[in-house]
Amino acid sequence: MDKKPRSTDSANVRPARRDDVDAITELYGLYVAQGTMTFETIPPTAAEMAARLARVHEHGLPYVIAECDGRLAGFAYALPYRPRPAYRFTVESSVYVASFAARRGLGRQMMKVVISGAGVAGKRQMIAAIGDSSNRASLALHRALGFSEIGRLADVGFKFGRWLDIVLMQRPLGDGPTRPPDTGR
Repeated sequence: MDKKPRSTDSANVRPARRDDVDAITELYGLYVAQGTMTFETIPPTAAEMAARLARVHEHGLPYVIAECDGRLAGFAYALPYRPRPAYRFTVESSVYVASFAARRGLGRQMMKVVISGAGVAGKRQMIAAIGDSSNRASLALHRALGFSEIGRLADVGFKFGRWLDIVLMQRPLGDGPTRPPDTGR
């Protein structure tokens, strides 16, 4: 039986490292195998998850984990939204929390670090693509963090015998669109 932390006071949010990959892979694999929050249907290997972590780091973006009592309780990160150059100031976020740590504020803690880190990295917009429009916890978390719903992609995923929507949410980072970004020119 999983022991639930009483609060987030015992939680430690820190940058993800290569030695966290096995635990990240295990947690994400549960989401793939049992949930509709991700549209992946085959859990990625640890090697694939290590490559994803490296990709985030290569872009100078935040990837954090939360630990409770020495256990991985969740992870969150930002990655480039799209590969085309005009999107270079926009990132997409992801957040996953272990069931034993759900509803303890860890998703919020991790996402605050990711939002701040992406802003420090010079990004101006953050997109969240919430898998499964019935994912109330994720929708509420993102709303609480300043995201607004900007659209829905109806019936774009099929998993566990049913069609799934994606809810698109967005929030500005730093100066958002109020002034042009520093393009280094």
